[in-house]
Amino acid sequence: MTSNQKIALITGGSRGLGKEMALRVAQKGLDVIITYLSKADEAQEVVQQVEAMGQKAAALQLNVGESNSFDAFFAQLSTILKGHFNTDKIDFLVNNAGIGVHASFAETTEEQFDTLLNIHFKGAFFMAQKALPLLNDGGGIINISTGLARFSFPGYAAYASMKGAVETLTKYQAKELGARGIRVNVVAPGAIETDFGGGAVRDNEALNAMVAGTTALGRVGLPEDIGGVVAFLCSDDARWINAQRIEVSGGMML
Repeated sequence: MTSNQKIALITGGSRGLGKEMALRVAQKGLDVIITYLSKADEAQEVVQQVEAMGQKAAALQLNVGESNSFDAFFAQLSTILKGHFNTDKIDFLVNNAGIGVHASFAETTEEQFDTLLNIHFKGAFFMAQKALPLLNDGGGIINISTGLARFSFPGYAAYASMKGAVETLTKYQAKELGARGIRVNVVAPGAIETDFGGGAVRDNEALNAMVAGTTALGRVGLPEDIGGVVAFLCSDDARWINAQRIEVSGGMML
């Protein structure tokens, strides 16, 4: 059961950057499946917006921090693919879902560390691994990292370390999946105005001004600055981009 219609699976696609990715990917003519943690109504709104563009869409509940739930998730995904999309494969996986924890290195707790590890690194690692049987040859994986893996702001030692691990993992995935024509890349946003991490960049005026002052283009990033880059990587225009880290930060901390 195969289809010429391309499908992207985007984790954490009900809000923030993930929502913007879903809409921009749909604009490129792909069908979209998003995951959400708890806000089913927000996820359904995104589904409706994608369907209004003439693309198929679906939303599935998933906690990427609980890797023991992934087998059941992918079984559910297979059912949805057959029933709603008339196929048994996806073409792109975007590992976007995540949370922000702001704590100094000295004060980071083991609980905070483990939460970030399970969501941002273990979750991304095993989501991609478990997706392999459902991922079409010639498709792609896009891992979302952060500018904080290149430059340092106090308070993000654990979070940025997980993203650094993801960036290394990306190269290994690209190397090992290349025989199947699967491209694996990193998109690393700079500071963005969303509700991420309690909305600090958006709502804290001093922080917002500080970020803008360290950015060559003189402002803080917006969700709409990111989605199109992910959509581009889900297109044939990006077919020769592989194992790359694309920072989308307006030139932060140059």
